[in-house]
Amino acid sequence: MILNHICFKQGKLLALALTVLFTVKGYGQQSRTTVDFDAGWRFHLGDVDNGQEASIADKSWRLLNLPHDWSIEGEFSKDNPATPEGGALPGGIGWYRKTFTVPATSKGKQVYIDFDGVYQKSDVWINGHHLGFRPNGYISFRYELTPYLKYGAANVIAVKVDNASQPNSRWYSGSGIYRNVWLVTTNKVAIDHWGTFITTPKVSKEQASVELQVNIRNSGKPQMVDMTTTIYDAQGKTITSTGNKVNLADSITTMHQQFKMAAPNLWSDKRPYLYKAVTKVYNGKVLTDSYTTNFGVRYFDFNADNGFSLNGVPTKILGVCDHHDLGSLGSAVSVRATERQLEILKAMGCNAIRTSHNPPSPELLDLCDKMGFIVMDEAFDVWERTKEKYDYAIFFKEWHKRDLEDQILRDRNHPSVIIWSMGNEIPEQGRPRAGELATEMAAIIHKLDTSRPLSTANNNPDTTNKIIKSGAVDLVGYNYHFRDYPNFHKRYPGKIFIGSETTSALETRGYYDMPPKLDSIRRWPVKGNYNDHVNMNADNTVSAYDNVSAPWASTHEESWKPIKKYPFLSGMFIWTGFDYLGEPTPYTWPSRSSYFGIIDLAGFPKDVYYMYQSEWTDKTVLHILPHWNWEAGKTIQVWAYYNHADEVELFLNGKSLGKKAKQGDDLHISWGVPFEPGTLKAVSYKDGKVVKTTEVHTAGPAAKIELVADRKNIKADGKDMSFVTVRILDKDGNIVPNADNKVNFKLKGNAFIAGVDNGDPVSHDPFKADYRKAFHGLALAILQSNAKAGAITFTATADGLAPATVTLQAK
Repeated sequence: MILNHICFKQGKLLALALTVLFTVKGYGQQSRTTVDFDAGWRFHLGDVDNGQEASIADKSWRLLNLPHDWSIEGEFSKDNPATPEGGALPGGIGWYRKTFTVPATSKGKQVYIDFDGVYQKSDVWINGHHLGFRPNGYISFRYELTPYLKYGAANVIAVKVDNASQPNSRWYSGSGIYRNVWLVTTNKVAIDHWGTFITTPKVSKEQASVELQVNIRNSGKPQMVDMTTTIYDAQGKTITSTGNKVNLADSITTMHQQFKMAAPNLWSDKRPYLYKAVTKVYNGKVLTDSYTTNFGVRYFDFNADNGFSLNGVPTKILGVCDHHDLGSLGSAVSVRATERQLEILKAMGCNAIRTSHNPPSPELLDLCDKMGFIVMDEAFDVWERTKEKYDYAIFFKEWHKRDLEDQILRDRNHPSVIIWSMGNEIPEQGRPRAGELATEMAAIIHKLDTSRPLSTANNNPDTTNKIIKSGAVDLVGYNYHFRDYPNFHKRYPGKIFIGSETTSALETRGYYDMPPKLDSIRRWPVKGNYNDHVNMNADNTVSAYDNVSAPWASTHEESWKPIKKYPFLSGMFIWTGFDYLGEPTPYTWPSRSSYFGIIDLAGFPKDVYYMYQSEWTDKTVLHILPHWNWEAGKTIQVWAYYNHADEVELFLNGKSLGKKAKQGDDLHISWGVPFEPGTLKAVSYKDGKVVKTTEVHTAGPAAKIELVADRKNIKADGKDMSFVTVRILDKDGNIVPNADNKVNFKLKGNAFIAGVDNGDPVSHDPFKADYRKAFHGLALAILQSNAKAGAITFTATADGLAPATVTLQAK
């Protein structure tokens, strides 16, 4: 039996391995095979004359596995054409080639190659034949290889990736074949690419109607076939089944099936229940294809007066916007790294993701389906007018219809996808042309899917906005302008509100500035050198002091209060969940990543994370800040975020500093405390009884390292990861809040260091390294399995500190 996902150890793949792969017993009899095609590619950075020709020598090229982002391996420089806005990392041109063998038994079948995403301007050849060009770096696409393959002999696939024209993005894009690649083999009669579409037009707790549209591709002669679909629940139990006879007279035949499901398990953000529909095509008794579609049963409503409801339950969309990079891993897709980000957000109470500002990886949507996230699936950052000199506007007129169709076809079965967004802060939104384009694109989407509302994210959402005025959008997306939220219906009577992008407050984890007056920080800081940036992270005043914001944005608390208060405000997508590479606005070099995240680039929460956790979850929260290492006598503003309590009492070295409670719509409480070393303790009370106690201690000198692995058992598949937090502690086990020790790493066993980070937005140390300086006491090492089982020993050392070791298992 052939495996669906097969990887080989990096640097050890032989062409013979793929020959063996394709000659596994029974391959020729399989109805459909989908092979992980990521392993064993050759890569060359720079242009190559005739790089598509099968005959050229590529043995000296680097051997690697996909997904791959070559930019993240480069050096940070303000002189890189991407500029700090694009992450200050290099772009350029790169070539990928792979030699593989398809067995003779595959002759007569259909063979395709599927790319989940290539950034950007990709050309693909098979055996020297040009298959096509796709300029969009975020779209998934397929090419048929069948007519050009040599069966039982070597074949060469070649891909040229051109990311040389920069700047082409307002954030870090990455470069290369940064998402997964698949080799798909089917019979001549098979379900087409993205060939099913499931909807649930009528849903209640008692019963659901399910409709399935199936496109069958016939690459052979006309014939009659049987098509059956069986729906299974999450435990694999058969729920219902139906069948049809299908006359395949044309190349594409569309069939429709209907089902009734009694007492369905409804998909929601709190209980993301998934079914699967398995569609099989038979020619007589011979199975010619089997195709699985995962789906959820749910219904939702956006109401002008009452906001959003899911399955009849009023639900606030508590979302974040996120770009596609994975911190030190760059844009190279990783299921585990993506899952970790979603786990951290889920623990904060987040229930929604906006895919800013492009179609996401398929893996993100699969995880959102499984973990319960509502998704605003966004198509474009620009239409016809540019934001950067070489951005997608260059290709929009020729490619937007094809790219938009492919996005909808790929993503429309995901229950997590609730909203289609056609664009973000479109430059022409105040011009008549924007209304024309919005209307055109709405028609493209509605031809393929009418089950979801359409929106755009508008930074100028007043009545001059031609997109909104066109009537093409169902949800009026506001980017910022939080003071206008309460009067939304005065501006747009009967319309539905969504906070498509909110907040844009600035923070740096672990750093605090103590201004004499809190209102003095509500401004953009001036640009300057490294030290100025540290002080400017009044953004860091930020974490503790209501998060400095731009004049057009707001603090975290300011944005959340009206969303919380008014039922007609359906929800919000905060800019951003995680810090991301590029766009260090309002700063510039030496900053090379953003300050907007609730969570830093390494995945460590900032203080405001706990404000949201206290508001958005049922967890009992009591979080005090800042750390407790200061100059003697300095007055420190101490904040507390809390819930499930009436009041909080603060103690310094056992002496009560008084009880305080939130007043009105307050989201925190604070005390002015003259610093003295020791223990700061907060106790929350409900009806006079202790609810929770939290302590912060003055840390002594750094004495030792602690390693904390998020998972000690990982899959030996060459892709799974463990994220190891490096903590710098004093002798008593307290994190040293200003520790910046350089920590060196050693690894033994069946893994490699995939990336290192610390969350510092002005660090220019490489992400691909065996060391990292701590940033406010923390650093991160990402360990990736190398496809062999066994023990993994990871050791961290630093001058003057006791070392630490953690042992993992790859299984």
